[in-house]
Amino acid sequence: MSQDAALAVRCATLVKRYEGKVTAVDGLDLEIRTGECFGLLGPNGAGKTTTVEILEGLLDPTSGEVEVLGMHWATHERALRERLGVSLQVTHLPERLTAREILRLFRSFFARGRDLGDLLRLVALEDKADTWFEKLSGGQKQRLAVACALVGDPDLLFLDEPTTGLDPQSRLQLWGIVQRFKEDGRTVLLTTHYMDEAERLCDRVAIVDRGKVIALGTPASLILSLGGQDVVELSLQAGDIEDGALLAVPEVKGVRRVAGSIALAVSQIHVALPAVLDLIRGRGLACERLSTRHATLEDVFVNLTGRQLRD
Repeated sequence: MSQDAALAVRCATLVKRYEGKVTAVDGLDLEIRTGECFGLLGPNGAGKTTTVEILEGLLDPTSGEVEVLGMHWATHERALRERLGVSLQVTHLPERLTAREILRLFRSFFARGRDLGDLLRLVALEDKADTWFEKLSGGQKQRLAVACALVGDPDLLFLDEPTTGLDPQSRLQLWGIVQRFKEDGRTVLLTTHYMDEAERLCDRVAIVDRGKVIALGTPASLILSLGGQDVVELSLQAGDIEDGALLAVPEVKGVRRVAGSIALAVSQIHVALPAVLDLIRGRGLACERLSTRHATLEDVFVNLTGRQLRD
């Protein structure tokens, strides 16, 4: 076992190749601290799910070192299974079992576990305890899947796209479950496409692209790396303005062009926006569209790669 109790997960130069040709993970290094919610962000095909499945012990790496809770899968598989909770991107549970019966079944897999009544209350399903799985709504099914991941009272929880396709209320309920789990000093590894979710839940995030970590830090620090916390997006009716002229505008820290629009990272929007409009009018041009918003982790990814997270 590792002596570094401050780390829940550590992997070094992790590589996964399929059939010796397709490289899904390409020398990835990662450290996740005990007690934090850590987010893995990236587009489909970036290597997120492959990385998580290796950490969960579902896949063997082609090369590299993996340590989970101070242990290795080759020598401590049973001990690790007892201490991990896993909620996959898609979970298929028995349609004709009730929520309580499903949790009782999953509880039987572990030497220790949580009280089923407490768990049903935690995921707000106590009134659905005796309802068949097939009769539950999408949000209720997803909360039950997370409850199955929590039933063994894990120290480390893996959540792969846990709120995809859920309505806003169900998303907020799941966010609350994750926050309470972390408040107990446990560790969460989360993959998500939703930037507001990552910014709300994650202490730190790693942005992954083509099997490598291309940025790592707190959501706030990564957004600040753009040079500004706000974004001005505009498109012109005709003509153009060169990047150099836009960068010369006070408080404009970056220029990015996406699908015919111009996105400006700005530090003080009340200074930058009037100056940008003055520049446009001074060139005899007019805006076709103009909007402002706070910068997000999506902007960080686009700034680093030139692509959208959902590409």
